[in-house]
Amino acid sequence: MGEQNNSSGKELQHRTRAEVPGKKSWHSQAYTLGAISNFVSTFLTFPIYKVVFRQQIHAMAVSEAVRQLWHEGPQYFYRGIYPPLLSKTLQGTLLFGTYDSLLGFLSPVGPHSLGQRWTAGLMSGVVEAVALSPFERVQNVLQDARKQACFPSTFSILKEFNSYGLWGRLSLGYYRGFWPVLVRNSLGSALYFSFKDPIQDSLARQGLPHWVPALVSGSVNGTITCLVLYPLIVLVANMQSHIGWHRMPSLWASAQDVWDSRGRKILLIYRGGSLIVLRSSVTWGLTTAIHDFLQRKAHSKKEMKD
Repeated sequence: MGEQNNSSGKELQHRTRAEVPGKKSWHSQAYTLGAISNFVSTFLTFPIYKVVFRQQIHAMAVSEAVRQLWHEGPQYFYRGIYPPLLSKTLQGTLLFGTYDSLLGFLSPVGPHSLGQRWTAGLMSGVVEAVALSPFERVQNVLQDARKQACFPSTFSILKEFNSYGLWGRLSLGYYRGFWPVLVRNSLGSALYFSFKDPIQDSLARQGLPHWVPALVSGSVNGTITCLVLYPLIVLVANMQSHIGWHRMPSLWASAQDVWDSRGRKILLIYRGGSLIVLRSSVTWGLTTAIHDFLQRKAHSKKEMKD
């Protein structure tokens, strides 16, 4: 009996990845649950993210970053939470929804090849970067302690951006640091979606409970992807923390400044990596597990109706 259940679970898992055209209700459910899971994950892991951000900007130890936040007081601990809450909620809908749509366009019937998953993931990352880069930009300014006096709120930052000309609003304001964001998001999504299912399938063959492979796959794959692209994360944080049209270093100058400020040592660029591992494990593990659970429930309901 147990062997039969495990076999049917693997078949169901395979069917959830063999996308069939016309499953509109499944997509709407995926958007909703993805938004909720990303919202909760972002709220729970935001304190970790803020400590990591301080390390990226000031190249300080974990204990020093925590002391700095504690000294500023609890009223500033969740300062900057609203842009990432909104952006991550939108990310939950865009990332999985766009990926599934593109994958269905490339190949309406699965299983899908590595090249198809890579292409769909890459393009979904491009869409994500274009749509969400302004939110990340505002968030990074808000989280920089050096900007609290001049720009105490989201409104003050938006007012500054809107004071620039049209091109300045985009290149110096909302889309400051866009190119490294584009590379980071597109490659990150491509890596995540390319290897998420193979890792999950490999774990599923071990006879584990159906939620464990999804949780572990999302956690491990998300963490590895994040660590591979961590230098770009540091570069983006430093570029987007700058504000004011008269003091905007170029992409190359920003990269050189990050390299020099870290003593030209790759290990110092990865300062904060341990907390990134923790945050990525929780966020991507939870998101992947919930998304997989939703797929199973949707297919089970569809089979009952059929």
